[in-house]
Formats: sequence, C-alpha cells, structure tokens
Amino acid sequence: MSDATAESPAARRRRRAGRISAWVLGGILVLSLAALAWIGIRAALAYQHLDAARAAATDAGTVLADPASAPELIATVSTHTAAARDLTGDPVWALAEQLPWVGPQLSAVSTVAATLDDVATTALVPLSSVAATFSLDSIRPTDGAIDLAAFTELESAASAAATALGTADSDLAGIDRTALLGPVSSAVDQVAELVHDAYGSVDTLSRTATLLPAMLGRDDPRDYLIVFQNNAEWRSLGGIVGAMVLVHAEGGRVTLADQASTGDFPTYAEPVVELSDEQIRIFGTQPATFVQNVTQIPDFTRDGPIMQAMWQREKGMTVDGVLSIDPVALSYLLRATGPVTLGNGVQLTSDNAVQVLLNQVYIDYEDPRVQDAIFASAAAAVFDAITGGRLDPSVFVSALATAGTENRLLLWNADAEEQAVLDGTALQGSLDTAEDVTQFGIYANDATSSKMDFYMQLDSGAAWCGSDAALTVTLRNTAPADAAQLPDYLTGGGTHGVPPGEVETMVYVYLPVDGVLTSTTSTPMADTTVFGGGEDAGRQVLTWRTRLAPGEEVTLDLRVRAPRTETIAVRSTPTVHALVTEGFAPTCGNPE
Repeated sequence: MSDATAESPAARRRRRAGRISAWVLGGILVLSLAALAWIGIRAALAYQHLDAARAAATDAGTVLADPASAPELIATVSTHTAAARDLTGDPVWALAEQLPWVGPQLSAVSTVAATLDDVATTALVPLSSVAATFSLDSIRPTDGAIDLAAFTELESAASAAATALGTADSDLAGIDRTALLGPVSSAVDQVAELVHDAYGSVDTLSRTATLLPAMLGRDDPRDYLIVFQNNAEWRSLGGIVGAMVLVHAEGGRVTLADQASTGDFPTYAEPVVELSDEQIRIFGTQPATFVQNVTQIPDFTRDGPIMQAMWQREKGMTVDGVLSIDPVALSYLLRATGPVTLGNGVQLTSDNAVQVLLNQVYIDYEDPRVQDAIFASAAAAVFDAITGGRLDPSVFVSALATAGTENRLLLWNADAEEQAVLDGTALQGSLDTAEDVTQFGIYANDATSSKMDFYMQLDSGAAWCGSDAALTVTLRNTAPADAAQLPDYLTGGGTHGVPPGEVETMVYVYLPVDGVLTSTTSTPMADTTVFGGGEDAGRQVLTWRTRLAPGEEVTLDLRVRAPRTETIAVRSTPTVHALVTEGFAPTCGNPE
C-alpha cells in the first residue's frame, strides 16, 4: 500500500466515530419519532376515554330522580377514567411533560385524568354503594315521620365524597391555562366546571345528611320557629316578618305546635338583644324592638337570635333554631304538594300563591286579623301536605334548592356546631363573602308602610371597569296608573307623607370588602338621595332613598376601587319578581 492511500489511525478513529454518531443520532431520531407516535396514540386514546367519562357524567342529573342508577353510571365513568390515567401515567409521558410547548399540554391532560380517576375511585364508588339503596322516597314522611336511618347511612359516604371532590375542584382550578392551546384549555375548563358542579351537589348532600337527622330530633327533641317574610313590604332579606309557625321534631316526626302573627308581639322599649353602636347608626333599634323589622339587618345569623329572643319573651320557650321562607318559595313547594285549600275556600296553587298571598288578600280583606288568618291557613295547609307525605320528593328537593339559591330559604341554628355545617352556604344568609369573590349587597326596605312592593321591580348587575368594580341598580314602580284608588291598607293611605300609589324605598348598598367609593350617579336625580350609612361587617354601607310614582324608575350607578377577583357578584333582596341580571350590567363609560 502506498503512502498516498494509507489511512492514519487518527483518521480511522474519526471515521469510526462518525459512523457511531450517525447511528446514535439516527437511533435518537427513531426513538423520538417512536416516542411521539407513542404519546400521540396514547393521547388520542386518553382523550376518547376522558370525553366518554365526561359525557357519561353529564347524565348524573338523572341520579337525583333515581339514585339506584348511580352504581351503573359511576362504574362507566370509573372505567374510562382508569383507562385514561393508565394511558397518561407511563415514564415516556412523564418525560415528555418536561418539554417546552408540548409539555404543559401533556401535563394538563395527565392531571385531568388522574384527578378524575381519583374522584371516581375514592369519592363516587363508595358513595354509589349507599346511593344504590337510597331513594328520594326516603324523605317522604310516613304517618307523619321521616325514616332517619337512610340519612345516617349516607352521612359518612357523602362526607368522604365531598372531601375528595373538593380536592379535585382545587386541583383543576390550579392548572395554569396560560400555556395551554385553545382546544386543551377549553377541554380543561369543561371538566373543571363539571367537577365544580358535582362538588356543589355532593357538598349539599353531605351537609344535609349531617344536619337533617339532628334537626329532626334523632338524638333529642327539637323546636324550630318558621317565619314567613312578606315580600309585599320589603325588608333587607325579603319582607316584614308576618305569620309564624312553631314546629316540634322528635325521632323524625314533625308536628305543628303553635302559630302566631306579628300582632302577638309588642314594640319593645329596649332591644331584646344587644346591638352595636354601628348597627344602631345604620338600622336604628327597630330590628330588635319591632318584630316586623327583624330582617332589616341583612344577615340572618344576627336575625335568627333576635327572633329567638322575641319568641322566648312572648311564649316562654327558647327555640333551637329559626327558619325563614317567603310566599315565592311557598309557591315552589306547592309544585311538589299540588294545590291546597285555604280556610276561606280558595284553592292555593303554585301559579296563584304569590298573587293571592301578597296582593289579592289586601284587596279582598281590610281587617288585618282576617289577613293573618289567611296566612296561617296557607302555612298550615302546606305543612299538613308535606308532613302527610302528599308530595313528589324529586320536585320537593328541586323546590328547596331553587328557594335556597334565590335566598328565599334561610336557616339559623342555636347549636354552634350545627350552625357551622352551614358555613359558606346561601342558607346561612350571612354577610360573609368568599375571598375570591368581589360582592356588592343591595338590600331594599319599604319606607311607605304599605304593601306596594308587590308592584316594585329591583334589578342589578356588576362588572369590572378597568380597576373599578361597577354596579348598576334600577328600581321600577310597575303599579297601575290608578294605584291611588287601591285600598288604603295596600297603598299605605298617605302614611309618612307618601301619596297613595307612590312608593318610597330605602336601600342599603354594601360595598365589597376593602372597597372605596370613587363615584356615584343617580338618574334621574329627582326624589332620590345617596348618603353614607356607616360600616357593617367590615364593609362600607351607603343608603339610597327613592320615591317613585306608578310607571317611574330610577337607576343608581356606582364605581368602587376594590381588590380585583375573578368573580364579581351582587346579592340582593329577594322580591316578588325574579331578579334580572342576564344582560343587566354596567356600561364602562365614565359616570356623569
């Protein structure tokens, strides 16, 4: 071999290294392509299983009507979530989660799969075994009593399921959406919303299974005062306290023990409970001296003890708790019981209850004692229908849920531990707000001494306008033009200098926590004033006073500098009319 063609050892080593590098690079490329194919195939299969689980879970509403169907539904969901978790839990997938761009997508999918599988196996499967033997008929009284055993069996499973769903709800909310592609982010949002709704439902079930047996006298006899708020004469939480019913519960059996009306309570010289100086500055002493004004304070955790003290003074009995309901909620319950007949022969239905109890009774009867008798008759008739088992359980549960959502059903328990079960729920009627919600409060009170609020409409909406929380509230008098011709008891007859047919309203506007008012506008300006009211529960309170003739309306616009949260909301007085919030939001132009 010549010197020209001879290959040096160094060259041979470089050539050999080159071949090895090519093979290594080729191998890496092949492995990468294989890994991508592996991940792509498994991602597609995982998506199919997760979508199937989501689709099955959307049918969960049927379980309410037929709890026995829960095991089959949950078995279907858990099969799909287990498969999705297995597909997204291998080492190749875990390594790919560290890659830029694609990594966050894969991480989100695996988190969703693992979270849903945890929910199915640790929350829903144990609950399904109990639900299979639970029927909504369990809440139907038999011979005046409810079988409490079913709720006792349900309590531990529902509590465990609520805890697991709460953890899942938090985990899904914690997924960073900013790095996700649109379709992935949308899918995560759908699953998160589904889990959040499921958590709300199971949490309600858990609280009910914990609280209801105790309230129904499982361990010891209980006495509860039920007050009916009259929305025809507004107070902050609905209306003046009208008819009252005392119920006795023992061993699941509920009986009507006593009835009363506001005429049975005097105006007390001094408050029956201690009020703070700030409360007196805003509300005066009447909430604790005059029974019709108890719910002027927009916090049922304070109103309940006041009603308890007043009942004790007049009846010599300390009740274990206070419930509040209004005629609108009563109309919802009539969907479950069907029509009932009042003492005057009138048939009360879900369709006419509000009209009969909040308007027609004042047109037909001038004597307040006769009016009170009608209210007492309605309360007794509906109570008899419920305790007699003459109801559709599914519709009954739905009616209670709707009433609770609309703040028409409130509950205060004297027992601190039982009261704590309601923490964070609308049933508690508290001014407390969640940390992640910026909330306004709109609490309307009649200042006419009339029943004209049957004709009043209260609408509100809130939105973020830059760094400001914006609120719009509209009051509208929908009474007929000749409203002055209505009976004096209905119009107020000119009491307090308000002409018959016109309505004067005082509204407490609660700003969000740490909110600072930056601007306020009332349109039109005539017969309306806005002034500071003080501070309550750590929130600034404004007082807005208006007077409206039939057909007139007035709008209040506020801007408030407040810590920004994802959710902005309004809690307001439940009225005769449904609150309009859809499409009712502030415009973000500068208020005049």
